[in-house]
Amino acid sequence: MDDADTLIDAPDQPERPSLVRPSMFAAGWWIAVAGGLTLVGYAVVRTIPDLSAAEPAFWVIAGLLLLFEFSPVIIGSGYDSQGVATSDAFVLATLYLYGPWTAIALISCATLLSEILKRKPLWKIPYNIGQFALSVGAAALIMELWQGSRGEPIPTLADPLTGLQPIDLTWIVAGWLAFFLVNNTLFSMMANPGRTFADDFFDDFGYYFFTTTAVLAVSPVVVFVSAEPAFLPLLLLPLYAVRKTASISREKEHQALHDSLTGLPNRKMILTELAARLDEARRREVNIAFCLLDLDRFKEVNDTLGHQVGDRLLAVVAQRIQGALRPNDMVARLGGDEYAILLDPVRNADAAVEVAHRVRQALTRPFHVEGMLFELEASIGVAVSPEHGEDVDPIVRRADVAMYLAKEERTGVEVYVADRDRNSASRLALLGGLRTALENGELQVHYQPKVSLSSGAVVGVEALVRWHHPQRGLVMPDEFIPMAEHSGLMAPLTEHVIDESLAQVAKWKMAGLEVPVAVNVSMRDLHGRDLVAVVASALERHDLPASMLVLELTERVLTRDSGEVNATLNSLRHLGVAASLDDFGTGYSSMVLLKKLPIAEIKIDRSFVSRLTADPGDVTIVASIVDLAHGLGMTAVAEGVESEEVWDLLQGLGCDAVQGWYVSRPLDSENATAWLLRHPSQQRALRVLRGGGEGVGGRA
Repeated sequence: MDDADTLIDAPDQPERPSLVRPSMFAAGWWIAVAGGLTLVGYAVVRTIPDLSAAEPAFWVIAGLLLLFEFSPVIIGSGYDSQGVATSDAFVLATLYLYGPWTAIALISCATLLSEILKRKPLWKIPYNIGQFALSVGAAALIMELWQGSRGEPIPTLADPLTGLQPIDLTWIVAGWLAFFLVNNTLFSMMANPGRTFADDFFDDFGYYFFTTTAVLAVSPVVVFVSAEPAFLPLLLLPLYAVRKTASISREKEHQALHDSLTGLPNRKMILTELAARLDEARRREVNIAFCLLDLDRFKEVNDTLGHQVGDRLLAVVAQRIQGALRPNDMVARLGGDEYAILLDPVRNADAAVEVAHRVRQALTRPFHVEGMLFELEASIGVAVSPEHGEDVDPIVRRADVAMYLAKEERTGVEVYVADRDRNSASRLALLGGLRTALENGELQVHYQPKVSLSSGAVVGVEALVRWHHPQRGLVMPDEFIPMAEHSGLMAPLTEHVIDESLAQVAKWKMAGLEVPVAVNVSMRDLHGRDLVAVVASALERHDLPASMLVLELTERVLTRDSGEVNATLNSLRHLGVAASLDDFGTGYSSMVLLKKLPIAEIKIDRSFVSRLTADPGDVTIVASIVDLAHGLGMTAVAEGVESEEVWDLLQGLGCDAVQGWYVSRPLDSENATAWLLRHPSQQRALRVLRGGGEGVGGRA
């Protein structure tokens, strides 16, 4: 706390002291410069003539003062990074021995040399010199008042003090207090933008008071030893011991707060820093962001090449992340392949996402480690304060929620959204409503027809669940299906949709309509043998053959070679139930697994189908998927068909069937039945049916 170094802002910090507290800053600077340099000028004039008469002890003390001016005692993080100036002990010893003007002149020269060698900004040099001059002047005033009251002369360089008495400790201790209070006052007028003077003055007051007085307590010892100048260098030993002890303490603190592999801050340190910066952000009324980053599939590196290569890769990842951040931002390794990033400040969530994408982009460049080439990807979750919370726990938890969402959705970067938080109050309330909806039969199944491109015949319908919430109205499947998957409700929801759909198929069968139904199932449904039992029981209950049910699964199934999933699909095939692969082309399918799994149908994702007339590249992709399906003995179905032009293109590509609003939108059971009954002849071509008024070709 002895100079203005803590005033230096990070390059991206928007506030400067002169902008945030202009009057306080200016007052502190002018008091130190005008008042302090006046004392310095007078002190130099008074001291120079007496230098020739200075005793050897003075030159030894001056040399030790200069030495310790460059060797502060730095206790540890959380306090002044400049440490405690041990030279202060020799400054006050000079005051006691040779008077105020010698002490002020000596510390001013030492400070000037130190500031120049440290390349401090020009505005700081006169301030720091003046600050020390006024602090020493305050202690000198106490000494002069005491000495004057006793009729004793003030020592000078030509007439030094001959010794101290026990009673002198009274004014010496009072001088320490004056030195500290003036120093702390001037410092608090200048530092920490966005805070009040009282905040700065009393912040860690006890720490600074006791460390400063502990150093100043050495000054009487210097006076006693100065009687024999040859003994003065012996002070180096205890002062070095103090400095070495502090150094060891810092090293242990560093080890406790940093990751040994990467050298980055660890979990404890960044959470402590996050708490401090959240407090500071509230005072400054700015946003900060906390990001959690997890490397995708890093475990494969460790398992394949060993932990030595993995550790080296983690160290390089740390360097890449740091290189993508601003100087005032902070990155930490939390353990394993997980990192945390603290962005301070950020304009808003979009700005935080921009930085997160920059970090992720830095990690996509190939890594050259141990003579090998690696490619990595990362998932990053972002939470912004105060929008997503103002305390450590909610900010960290919400960044974690966003990270796992980014990982699940394979989007790379996600910002926390309360509606997608499985543990948020609104989602918990929605989850309770979903349980009630299942129990009370509030969920409805709608049906979207699927027709053959070659004949126009209806070859099936897809069952789509709808939830009409009593308060919220229509809740889309994209909102409640993921919630059901992670809450244990997916199994009863799937069972409900299968039973409801097969009940409707049975009714259609009684009306002479042979229409198979396709029901979507999740990854969780495919783990274990419960799904097979549910399907078998429902088919038996509604007296339907297995060919009347198709189970649709997403392409994510093929990202894992799961023996359990394979066994479930094979059991369903033996039962006679076909499997369809939904949204094909948007995932990371393995051709080996696609061949191994019992898939009967591939559904081409609507994102490719919708652009067929605008993008020749999508025509090539769709044609390739159709050829792939036929080559593997599967049926190719296009989703999202919304125009006759797209219909014709797909027909020319040899696609087998389509569904979409050009055929029909999803319909409830009553309207779906009416739609089917209007088209009883499923063998007629679609173009013939289109001539029958509100036919297959119309948007029902």
